[in-house]
Formats: sequence, C-alpha cells, structure tokens
Amino acid sequence: MNAVSSVPTGLPALEQRLRQDLEWLEWPARDWVPPREHEGRRVRDVVIVGAGMCGLAAGAALKGLGLSNIVLLDRAPAGREGPWVTYARMETLRSPKQLTGPALGLPALTFRAWYEAQHGRAAWEALGKIPRTMWMDYLAWYRTVLDLPVENGARLDAVVPHGDLLVLTVSDAEGARTVFARHLVLATGRDGLGGPWVPPVAATVDRRFWAHSADEIDFAGLAGKRVGVVGAGASAMDNAATALEQGAASLDLFVRRKELPRINKFTGIGSQGVVHGVAGLPDAWKWRFFDYALKAQTPPPRDSTLRVSRHANARLHLASPILALEEQDGALALTTPKGTYALDFLIFATGFSVDLAERPELAAVAPFIRFWKDRYVPEGIDNPELENAPDLGPSFEFQEKAQGSCPALARIHCFNYPAMLSHGKLSGDIPAVSAGADRLGRGIARALFVADREAHYRSLVAYDTPELLGDEWSDAAAPAELPAPTS
Repeated sequence: MNAVSSVPTGLPALEQRLRQDLEWLEWPARDWVPPREHEGRRVRDVVIVGAGMCGLAAGAALKGLGLSNIVLLDRAPAGREGPWVTYARMETLRSPKQLTGPALGLPALTFRAWYEAQHGRAAWEALGKIPRTMWMDYLAWYRTVLDLPVENGARLDAVVPHGDLLVLTVSDAEGARTVFARHLVLATGRDGLGGPWVPPVAATVDRRFWAHSADEIDFAGLAGKRVGVVGAGASAMDNAATALEQGAASLDLFVRRKELPRINKFTGIGSQGVVHGVAGLPDAWKWRFFDYALKAQTPPPRDSTLRVSRHANARLHLASPILALEEQDGALALTTPKGTYALDFLIFATGFSVDLAERPELAAVAPFIRFWKDRYVPEGIDNPELENAPDLGPSFEFQEKAQGSCPALARIHCFNYPAMLSHGKLSGDIPAVSAGADRLGRGIARALFVADREAHYRSLVAYDTPELLGDEWSDAAAPAELPAPTS
C-alpha cells in the first residue's frame, strides 16, 4: 500500500518554499552588533514605532541585515495595525494588484504568492483589485512567517536623548516602562508627525456634529441623517459611500475645485528611476516635482467615485468652499457660494498636517528638528505641505536646525509619509516601500557599525582561528650544491 503523500500544498507549500529561499539567501544574516546594557538593562539596537506595512517592512529589512535586537511597538491590537481595518473605508486597495509592496525582493513573500497559494492562478487572473481587509490578512501572515518581534498594545509616550542612547517611555496594559534604544524608527503613517487637519471653521460648531475621516465614526448611527462630506479625494468618496450604504437619508459632497482631478500624475511616471532618483534631485527640482503633483491632486479612484454616484440621494457640489458653518435648530447650516445646506453630520476628509505640537512623545526633540522651510523654499511658490516637511538625511534621519543643538536626531528616523519631499514616496505607499525599507535598514546598519568601530577593530585583532594548520605540506629538502661551471 502506498503511503499517503506528505508533500504540503497551498499556503503550507508556499511557506516551505519561502523558508528554503531564506535559507539559501542566508536570511537573516548572523548577528554582528555588540550587545549593550545600560543601568543593568538591555539596550535595543532599534525600536520601531508602528507595526503597519511600513513598520513591518522596516523590521524585516533590519532583521535580514543581522539586526535581531529590535522590537516593533504598536498601540493597536494584533491584526488592527495601520489603517486597513480602522479608518480606511475603501472596498479595495487603489494600488494595482501586481505591485510587490513589502516583499523585499522575495517572490514567495509577495501578496500574489500568498493569494495564489490559497485560491489558485485562475482566481488571481480574475481578481480586479485587492480587497482592503484581505491586505490586512496578508500583512498578518507576513509578520508571522518572518517572525517579526511585535509588541501590541504598546504606545510611545516620550523619547529623551541621553548620551548616545535614546530613553523611551513606553506604556502598555501593565503601565509605563523605560526602554533604552540606540536608534528609533517612526513608522507612524500619514499622521506620523502631526494629526488630522480640519479647516478653522470646524471650531465654530460643537464636536458632536462632525468628525475627521480618520476618526472612528458610527456610520450605522447616521442612518436616516443628512450627511455632508468635505473633500475631493479617495477618502472623501470612501466615507461618503460608507454613509450612503449605511442608510444616510442624503449625502452632499462639497469640493472647492471647479472639477474633480482626473489624472494621477505620479502613477503615470512611476518607475525605478523615480523610486531611486528622487532623493538625488537638487532642491529646486524636488520642489518642482512635488509642488506640481500636490497641486494637481490625486483623483479619487473611479470605482470609489461610482460607489457614491450610483446613489440617487448623493449630490456633488463643485466650486463649493465652506464660507460659514453654524448650528441651527439642533443641526448644521453649511454655507457655500451656491447656498446654505442643512446637515445633521459633517465629515471632513481633509487630510493630515505636520504639527509637532500634536506629538507630545517628541516634545524633547521637536524644537531642534529642521524642516524644509529652514532649508529651502523657492521664491514665489506657496506650498505649506512642502514647507513643513522634515528635511531628512540619507537614512530618513532627522537633521538639526542648528548644528550641534541635538546630535541625537541622527538616530531618530522618520519612516512615514512626511518623508516624501526628502526621499520620494518610499515610506507611505505600497509601490516602493521595499526600496524605502532597504535604504533605511542599510543606513542604520552603517551607523551602528561606525559607532562600534573600536569594538569591531578589537574583534579583528583578537580573531585567531587559523585557516592553515601547518600540516598542509612539509618543508622541501635543501637543494643539492650545484657544481661550479666549467670554462
């Protein structure tokens, strides 16, 4: 009788292949950083704040380079890191399904490999775009198969420089604790250096009447309500569609522009040249590229827009900036150049801003951080988003506004969306996150080696494992004396 085959199939087969690939690539590399203690406690080589896509990619890149003494902290429970199952409300991702995302050049680590292992090639060919919650499932698998050290329910409360270390205050369910680290990576997403932005007019009405699109919103509670959404981007459409699908009586979408943007400029020129070349551009050219792209704006995806427009009770108001917002008779009165609208609830899909006052954990270092407005602003170009972007070094590290004022900034790395002007779109979107993580990881590895050069030199001098043992061959006999030549 033939034995039942034990050859794995499906996801177990993919995981077996991935383990083999990693073994062949000697991944992870062996540890090489000398261990350190401070005040009798272990010092982490790197602490990563955020275990969403960017944090996981950063952790994987560092681990692959032989940095095992790392930890990822995320305030969310496991499986809820990042925006994918929280405030992201699109049905599918906007990125094309074939993009390799955080796979770090490993075919067996891609979403496609993960999907095909479970559903087959035909299902992959039939798939349009990646369902949003499925992407979260993939990231959870990514974390597991690479055995990345994540601590959930952990929040960074403070970072204070102390000599060549960073003293981190971290809180979790058990209370506050101190963590010593040599490098800190902020993989904290869109609002990583600030928070949600709303126009000043929002402050004129009670908070119960409005929310930002990044807030937790009780959409079921909006059933039968008159809902307004401010914005023209993907988030505006996603929130509008969610409200309509949950039974909103009406949906009014208010847009400042005279028409919706239609062309995704940066996607149109996407290439490895853009990925690797933006960081090398002169300042004026960086500004020229990003000022143009930001002012052109990214259009909402067609599918997201149709998801709203298919509802007869949805209305689009173009050329309709908010002129006034007031409370009237237990509701809102929103005024635009085209008239006044009665609303029960308003959602601001107005993006995020860099504002270190909203990041108390960075209070000790914030005054010393240099921004692009401290470095370069082209004459005649008004772009607050670019002016307030951090001016980062080659490894995403913060730089000092005044030289020598806070050397510890060189060990704090901004691997989140505001890094765009310095490095390109490598730390906030799916397409080039692997390139960003590789750049970050190599830079930190280089910095750690340079800092520990004396220890590595001592290791070099002390290394005494012989390659030759002395028995490879015997000395040859002395040659016989040659006779004198004859004349």
